[in-house]
Amino acid sequence: MANLRHRKNWELPERLATPESVFVNRRQVLKTLGLATAGGIGAAAGLSLGPSRARGAANLDQTFKGLPALNAPRNPAFDLKLPLTPEQIAAQYNNFYEFSTEKDDVWMLADRMVTKPWKFEIAGLVDKPAVMDLDDLLKGIPLEERVYRFRCVEAWSMVVPWTGFPMHKLLARVGVRSDAKFVKLTTFMNPEVGIRQTGGLFFAQEPWPYTEGLTIEEAMHELTLLTVGSYGHILPKQHGAPMRLITPWKYGYKSIKSVVKLEVTDKQPATFWNTIAPQEYGFFSNVNPNVPHPRWSQAYERNIATRERQPTLLYNGYAEQVGQLYKRA
Repeated sequence: MANLRHRKNWELPERLATPESVFVNRRQVLKTLGLATAGGIGAAAGLSLGPSRARGAANLDQTFKGLPALNAPRNPAFDLKLPLTPEQIAAQYNNFYEFSTEKDDVWMLADRMVTKPWKFEIAGLVDKPAVMDLDDLLKGIPLEERVYRFRCVEAWSMVVPWTGFPMHKLLARVGVRSDAKFVKLTTFMNPEVGIRQTGGLFFAQEPWPYTEGLTIEEAMHELTLLTVGSYGHILPKQHGAPMRLITPWKYGYKSIKSVVKLEVTDKQPATFWNTIAPQEYGFFSNVNPNVPHPRWSQAYERNIATRERQPTLLYNGYAEQVGQLYKRA
């Protein structure tokens, strides 16, 4: 009798996988630079790669079940009336390059992160620079839930309910000087946690820590969300706990995870992917079906939950809200 394999409820079906051509093409950038995957370099260096995959389905569920709830009201102005990506799928399909160039192991590797307490620095061209605990930062800033489209440069998409607050509220609190032109965001730097930050032969060309940047106009836009939760609770670590950026009209790599510093500056900051491959990953990186990636089209995307292929929307469907930011005089 033929052997029948029953798929576990946590496994991602083949139909939900990113197309191989897209996945391989993105990773080719790293290969071209001589960069290895986390698994290969970790084994070579004798590093522990975190919890074993044998932890299985029950522990995947624990990455979001049981997390403290965030009882933030959903803002109806951002309710897309679209089906949400099931959280179990979103929880195991993540880019987080501090840990891995693969997607399916990030939820395990990120488990080593300690996200409380979490220090956050505000610096640069502001009236009130400070270093504070994230819990203190959040005092007095109301949280809300917003349902946003999320579009990866690799041509897959999600629909996620994020909880957070607009960045402009924080910038108003600290006072932005008149000569401010950009905001630079930086993630954590800890090679004992983010194993791909170890440097050495394979990772030496990666500009750690991961940085991203926005113009001051983008940072002040109502859609720009400093995010501390998803699906009604605090962020799981693989989603960028305890705080990440969400800019829903840009490709996902612009939405930097696990932010430790926000710096207001008068100079355009260097950013991670733009530094590695500027010909492929621009500073603005707005979703645009009419501007292909040099190695694949951006005209269509696939929903990772339904596997449906659908046309890419200009600015990921937020053209009405953000289009004026990019109109030239």
